[in-house]
Parts: sequence; structure tokens; C-alpha cells
Amino acid sequence: MKTEVLYNDNMHFEHVSWKRELAFWEDELKSFNNRLSELVTRWTDKDLLAKLEHYQNEFVLHGGVIEDLQEIIEEHETRIAGQDIEGEDALDTQLAKQHVEFRTKMENQRHIYAELKKEFFRFLEKYM
Repeated sequence: MKTEVLYNDNMHFEHVSWKRELAFWEDELKSFNNRLSELVTRWTDKDLLAKLEHYQNEFVLHGGVIEDLQEIIEEHETRIAGQDIEGEDALDTQLAKQHVEFRTKMENQRHIYAELKKEFFRFLEKYM
């Protein structure tokens, strides 16, 4: 079994990438909410308005997940910075384990978010 060694520089690089991705998602959610606002002014059908509320709730929930993920990244970055001050570069096994687990969380969230976007775009095609 091959053991992966995670160096602080590599974890930091991945954190930066994730932070950019999360910031992009935040911007997209703003755009999606703007689309919802447009639709609310166009439609009065109760079933459609219920769907709009569903998406609004999904976007709020996803925004909360983004905030949680950003917070975890910042905690990891603080820990890495502390190691750098102490002159350590790797082998904080707990941090490495958390990093790998977080990578899985990001992959899962990426999939969930992509599915939500596809569903929302299909919805927009139908009602915009």
C-alpha cells in the first residue's frame, strides 16, 4: 500500500484552488438568485412559485455549505501557518488525514452542486 505524503505547500496550493472554486460558486448563486427574482415578477402560478421557493431554499443551503467549507479551509491554513512558523513542513498525520477527508467532501459537494445547477438550468429553459 502506497502512503501519500502531504507537504504543507501542496495542501496550501489545493486550499487556494478550492477557495477560488467556492468563491465562483458564491458568485453563481448570486446570479441564480437574481434569476429567481426575475421569475417571481413574471409568474403567479402557485406550483411554479413553490418550485421557485424550492430553488431559493436549495441556494441558501448550498451557500451555508460553502461558508462551512471556507471555514474549514481557513482552519487548515491557520494550522499550516503555525507549522511553518515552527519550521515543520510535513507529517502532521492528523492534518493530512483531515485534508484527504476534506478533499472527498469537496468532490462530493462538487457533484451535488453540479446536479443542482443542471436541474435549475432545465427549470429555467422551461420557464424563462
